[in-house]
Amino acid sequence: MNIFLYLDNNTWIHRLDPRTKMIGVLISFSICLCFNHPLYMAAISLAITWVALSAKAMQNFWRLRFILILLIIFSTVMWPFFTKGPTPLWSLGSLQVSQESLLYGMAMGLRLATFVGIGLIFLSTTRNEELTNGLIRMGCPYPIAFALSTALRLVPTFAGAGATIIQAQVSRGLDLESGNIFSRMGKFIPQAVPLFIYAIRYTNLLAMALESKGFSPESKRTLYYEPKMRGIDYIVFVFLILILGLLLYVRLGLHLGAIIPGRM
Repeated sequence: MNIFLYLDNNTWIHRLDPRTKMIGVLISFSICLCFNHPLYMAAISLAITWVALSAKAMQNFWRLRFILILLIIFSTVMWPFFTKGPTPLWSLGSLQVSQESLLYGMAMGLRLATFVGIGLIFLSTTRNEELTNGLIRMGCPYPIAFALSTALRLVPTFAGAGATIIQAQVSRGLDLESGNIFSRMGKFIPQAVPLFIYAIRYTNLLAMALESKGFSPESKRTLYYEPKMRGIDYIVFVFLILILGLLLYVRLGLHLGAIIPGRM
């Protein structure tokens, strides 16, 4: 079972400096916040899908396809009850669904799915060591960079341990397929006890390993991997800044791309 998201490919996004990719993620998040119209958000989502294709990261998108679909569905269903528009479609007492709120919910679903997609592209093309060194190069204190990289490393480790625990219980006769969705979810709750014990044991072993090697966050250190900015990094950075400026002008200057103007 492959629980790691990084995909070892030799694409142009893989070869970018980690600082470029981190800043690109922040700018891409800002681009997603420019519009709340589903057509504009669909165009941004298609652009992110093209980036995923060029990064050969669609494997991870397929692995998390159900999460992406559920984000869009739940947002489309829930948001219309919390926003109002001038064109009512359905009402029941104080509950009212309008055409604008429905379209707004679709846009928010696409926005959430695009957020996840941007993160998937970043994790699919960036090694943990590159992330740590990139944060240090950007001036982040080493203890914070080390804590973030360790947290990202522990997530797939715990996910793999959880999968192993579930497989062991299934081999002993645990039935996770019968019953409705709530009963099946209830069967997963007892599996959290051994996972919690494993997490405590693993973090204790990690702490002892660091202490035995004389780990000190304040000490000076050299890095085996030295990231360097190249011409393509500056081109990508300038291109994203120009795209963000253009989209901000479309939203704020031309007043386009907002199905509900008063909301982000």
